Amino acid sequence: MTEDEILAVLRLQAVPNIGDLKAKKLIAHCGGPTAIFKDKKQHLLKIEGIGQHTLKGLFDTTYAHEAEAEYEFVRQQGINLHYFQDQDYPEYLKHCLDGPILLFQKGNMELENKKIISVVGTRNITKYGSSFCEAFIEELTPLNPVIVSGFAYGVDITIQKAAMDHGLQTVGCLAHGLNQVYPKAHRKYVSKVEEYGGFITEFWSSSNPDRENFLKRNRIIAGISEATIVVESAEKGGSLVTADLANGYNREVFAVPGRTSDQFSKGCNNLIKKQQAHLLTSAAELVYLLGWKLEEQKSKEVQKQLFVELEGAEETVYNFLQKQGKQLLDTIALECHLPVFEVSSMLLSMEMKGLIRALPGKRFEAV
Repeated sequence: MTEDEILAVLRLQAVPNIGDLKAKKLIAHCGGPTAIFKDKKQHLLKIEGIGQHTLKGLFDTTYAHEAEAEYEFVRQQGINLHYFQDQDYPEYLKHCLDGPILLFQKGNMELENKKIISVVGTRNITKYGSSFCEAFIEELTPLNPVIVSGFAYGVDITIQKAAMDHGLQTVGCLAHGLNQVYPKAHRKYVSKVEEYGGFITEFWSSSNPDRENFLKRNRIIAGISEATIVVESAEKGGSLVTADLANGYNREVFAVPGRTSDQFSKGCNNLIKKQQAHLLTSAAELVYLLGWKLEEQKSKEVQKQLFVELEGAEETVYNFLQKQGKQLLDTIALECHLPVFEVSSMLLSMEMKGLIRALPGKRFEAV
């Protein structure tokens, strides 16, 4: 984008009553952001949703000056900008009609051709939730996914720390400008997150972490990824809003089940009960349902482990595949007299060891 285009987009963001949907409509109608401010007012009034009040804001030079000030901040801080029509704008977010027209980003974030998942949950994470996050990330590491969360207390920071500990890229999606850190206690993690991924936000430096901003931010967390996972949640909370948004975007939603008596499992249990989320007990179930495959290089590495010892039911499954050839997950579970979730986890482990190969159509065969 040219400097004039950036200033025009920032000016659009500054004008009251022009959200992302209306801004995209204006840009499409006029052929670009700068053309909006050169068009005749009578032409703009023909656009659905554009009235005299909105028009007055569009041509108020106050917002042009505010855009210039924000752009100066962006330049001074070395912040990267991602315009919704640019190639470097997050791919999944491009398909969300209400996705931000402009994202601000700091760090080493690289999302192109990556497996991306969002993980959300309560700020009051329990030992059960923490243990799940650690085990889940450890299982997923060979697939090198990007972990997106909100950098908040509880599940957010737990999953992001686990991702960094395993060398995975993680992205913190913020509900305020990049000139501040919230919560302040997480300032100590900022440089490491920027090293292992980065931060994104649609909010200007003048924006504070107000309640409505968190709700608005949730649509980015839901829209930027292939799937959203709720680890722990009470009966009400922002995590459930994010899950609802993800369902609205036709993304996969997963929830970690818990005991019916546990306060912070009630939200997850309800999502599963209402069939608004897949039950998730291991990374293997996510990998299976999303149809993920190991990266080519990683596949070559794990295939060196051909002579590893088989443990317990692994030998039963491996012998069955050797004898019967290519088989579906459900068939393997049925014929080996094992639960589907257990076989799903086992197949991922065996694939990482180079013992089996995942095939199109969610079938598997022995190597």
